[in-house]
Amino acid sequence: MRHQPVHLEPTAWPTTQDGPLARLFGLCNPEQARSYAPEKRSVRIHGHSTTIRLEQAFWTVLDEMAREEGVTASALIARIHDHCLVTNDRNLASCLRVVCLKYINLGH
Repeated sequence: MRHQPVHLEPTAWPTTQDGPLARLFGLCNPEQARSYAPEKRSVRIHGHSTTIRLEQAFWTVLDEMAREEGVTASALIARIHDHCLVTNDRNLASCLRVVCLKYINLGH
């Protein structure tokens, strides 16, 4: 049985006029839809090539972090990969997303 996608109109979302979700939706316009689109990138981690699929918004944050650290995005991802292994998290894409959120929460 195939599930049909559910499309909600923005007015159907229960938010308050000035709540955080309403402010978030106000920041997003149709031209920014690209940030939601997943993008695959090939990176080398310790000599091994791997493909990572993340939404464009996360790639933007990772690129900014790499610039701040003075390294390439691949080098930054390798560092994050190593940290994820130490914390026993084998899902690199999830770890990258969490690191991006923590970076943003630090005020960057």
